[in-house]
Amino acid sequence: MIVRNNKDLDGLMRIGQICGLTLQHMLAHVEPGMTTKQLDNIGAEFLKKHNATSAPITAYNYPGWTCISINDEAAHGIPGKRVIQSGDVVNIDVSAVLEGYWGDTGASMLVPPIEPQYARLCDFTKEALYAGIQQARTDKPLNAIGKAVQAVAKKGGYRLIRQLGGHGVGRHIHEKPNVPNHFNPRARMRLKEGLVITIEPFLNLGRGHIVTDLDGWTLRTPDKSISAQYEHTVIIAGDNPILITKVEGGH
Repeated sequence: MIVRNNKDLDGLMRIGQICGLTLQHMLAHVEPGMTTKQLDNIGAEFLKKHNATSAPITAYNYPGWTCISINDEAAHGIPGKRVIQSGDVVNIDVSAVLEGYWGDTGASMLVPPIEPQYARLCDFTKEALYAGIQQARTDKPLNAIGKAVQAVAKKGGYRLIRQLGGHGVGRHIHEKPNVPNHFNPRARMRLKEGLVITIEPFLNLGRGHIVTDLDGWTLRTPDKSISAQYEHTVIIAGDNPILITKVEGGH
């Protein structure tokens, strides 16, 4: 989507803030012993309170209001009976729609006791996110984002999950362009003023490969390695990208 006017900007800001606040609310309520379905219910109620609808349900009839992925689940984990345990790495992805505008955000968190290598992974993934955001500027090549993300992953000694990346968003949950998390020399398109995209690096402790689980949704690492993901929805605006999903106290 390209932002054309103040109506577009206001609509995106509203849904972006709802997504960011929902994510923050869910992260604050993660406790050992609760199921991922109970956590998803917390997110669902928060979205409903703000008159927003789950994007994955609306777009794909996904079996949950949010995606909750634990440990070797890199993304798209279905909320269910799985019990969150002490020491888990929990990723929550919140995407929603309100009045025709769509937003998307995500973050990983560590359930105490915290494993230092997982904390380092999360720190580098957040650094990679903001390195990518720094390149999200009008007339920059799209592949500058992935180049910056890849440099941070290399610095930390991590693999990227190249099968996953960012995407256009705004009028639907997944739009063009694809936003690679690595340097792709073919992704040379120039970023247009007003373009709305997500930036969402996935850094991994293992081989950086994922497969689709038998449930048809969950993306899991075959080597059981841990991943982290952080995501914002971004509007290209000159040299100052607008993070519509960033909220006070959030990532």
